[in-house]
Amino acid sequence: MGVLNCSLPPYTTSPLRGYPYQSDYPPQDEDAASDDTEGADEDNQMRKARLAAQQEEDEDNLPEQYEAIMEDCGHGRFQWTLFFVLGLALMADGVDGFVVGFVLPSAEKDMCISNADKGLLGLLVYVAMMVGALVWGGLCDKMGRRKCLIYVLTIDLVFSFLSCFAHSYGFFLFFRFCSGFGIGGSIPIVYTYFTEFLQMDKRGEHLSWLCMFWMLGGLYASFTAWGIIPHYGWGFSIGSEFQMHSWRLFILVCLFPALAALVGVIFMPESPRFLLESSRHDEAWMILRRVHDTNWKAKGEPERVFTVTNIKTPQTQDDEFIEIQSDTGTAFQRWTVRHMTMLQQVMANIMSLSAPELRLQGLLLVIVWFCLAFSYHGLGVWFPDMIKYMQYEEYESKVRVFHRERVEHFHFNFSLVNQIHREGEYIHDKFANIEIRSVKFEDSLFENCYFEDVKSTNTFFDNCTFKNTIFYNTDLWHEKFKECRMENTTFLHPKKGCHLNFQEENDIVIYMVSFLGSLAVLPGNIISALFMDKIGRIRIIGGSMLVSSACTFLLLLSFSQGAVICWQCLFYGTSVAAWNGLEVISVELYPSSKRGTAFGILNGICKFATIIASFIFAAFIGITKIIPIFLAFAALVCGGLVALKLPETREKILS
Repeated sequence: MGVLNCSLPPYTTSPLRGYPYQSDYPPQDEDAASDDTEGADEDNQMRKARLAAQQEEDEDNLPEQYEAIMEDCGHGRFQWTLFFVLGLALMADGVDGFVVGFVLPSAEKDMCISNADKGLLGLLVYVAMMVGALVWGGLCDKMGRRKCLIYVLTIDLVFSFLSCFAHSYGFFLFFRFCSGFGIGGSIPIVYTYFTEFLQMDKRGEHLSWLCMFWMLGGLYASFTAWGIIPHYGWGFSIGSEFQMHSWRLFILVCLFPALAALVGVIFMPESPRFLLESSRHDEAWMILRRVHDTNWKAKGEPERVFTVTNIKTPQTQDDEFIEIQSDTGTAFQRWTVRHMTMLQQVMANIMSLSAPELRLQGLLLVIVWFCLAFSYHGLGVWFPDMIKYMQYEEYESKVRVFHRERVEHFHFNFSLVNQIHREGEYIHDKFANIEIRSVKFEDSLFENCYFEDVKSTNTFFDNCTFKNTIFYNTDLWHEKFKECRMENTTFLHPKKGCHLNFQEENDIVIYMVSFLGSLAVLPGNIISALFMDKIGRIRIIGGSMLVSSACTFLLLLSFSQGAVICWQCLFYGTSVAAWNGLEVISVELYPSSKRGTAFGILNGICKFATIIASFIFAAFIGITKIIPIFLAFAALVCGGLVALKLPETREKILS
């Protein structure tokens, strides 16, 4: 550990350091005092020069020294244990990406969420994840990878749990925003954390295997949503007002990966590379010895001794916290100074990414991240929305039209679905214990009719006349009657609930589409993991993006739901390799003191591109598919060509 031992010249110590001020020294000649001062200045300059040279030497030696230590520790049980723990944290992030989309069709009815509010919810969740990536990525370079990951998972767990019991849309929005802020920091921390326990020849492959847990998160969310949410009756009541419906149970089940990850991380050590960068030599040495002993004991060589006795680390005087002494300030003042200092350090770390040696590679990475996220997540929005639109068109094509029908003294005891009734007459009819779904009555007459226990969805009465008619315990509220005339018509005990009109969606198909889309990335994950260290990161990224761009043209042939699903799976399967390579190279290009900060910014760029793409691609649903496909193609080609300009890092020692 590089420690500077220096002594101050006599009589130069400040009285603030605890030395009494003495005024009875013999007077010195003015020229002699000037000579002493000049000599002291020269000594200080020489000490600073030696310190700078020693620090530069330590910084140059640390990467090679650390790589040699990791090779001596080997790759075994410790790394695999950490792999599964961090994989669960990554899985929790993957689950959170699907939760809101799956629960909205049910939650919108319970909390009466309008279309505008649904859009706001999706927007704010991604904004929260973007901010979380920026904040936690920067903090993990100053507070530590393990500590920040514990904070991230705890925030996600607490606020996701509270969102299960949110009674109003406002509270639900707030809790999901806070949850997104927490889990948004998981990806930068997880990749930075795991990278620093891997030796050079293992990094590419094992970081790629780690990427599979995000896929497992999507599979877990899709499968549990498929099994839980359609069973709307599952749940229980809390009091007379709150109903714990199935979608709330689904959110609870989605907490398991984050909970398991939190428990596992608590028993994991801090990154020794972070500790060495922070000049915490002894702690780093103990952790490295633990890694060494765990691996070699599992391999049947417990007698193997950890031979490292000294690790040179750079001085970090600029990174030391400035605290108010206990006898001169309050606890709040010390807390304020500590956190303000940390904020200044994080901002300084962000600004240092614009240094000349990092500027070009940073710009290239930003372009590639943005292009890949824009196309991938844009089409990720377009695929399910396009399938919903095709379902709606198919449903509309099967509508039954009844013209000028006259029905008298008839009991409607069966559901009415997907129908249009024009200029009909209904005299002395009874509509009881039925569901009316996607039905429209136009210019019709209802005389002496009785409606009881009727549930309706997307049902309207347009320019109809009601005479001597009774509505008892129905959800046919006034909003569903457009320009209708009421004569001696009564509404008794209307059903309680949201007065907004909601479209009935085929949830099972949407869950299946998400499940298949997540499963489709498995082959791409396996291929990228096996070849990441063989053919290099750059070829993986560039090749995957260019092949994916060619696949987007097949979407022009998507004239059915089945075709859209097939091309979706093909696109996801070919593009996932680019994600894996991009995440690997992003942690390898930056030095350890800036790795989390840089990855957090890049992941924030990814979330920003996702927000933009979701609005652009959704705007063209039902209008044209040429523009979304062209935008995705252009982004992938641009990103793929730029990626080929990045430096290769498969033989690069972590700096």
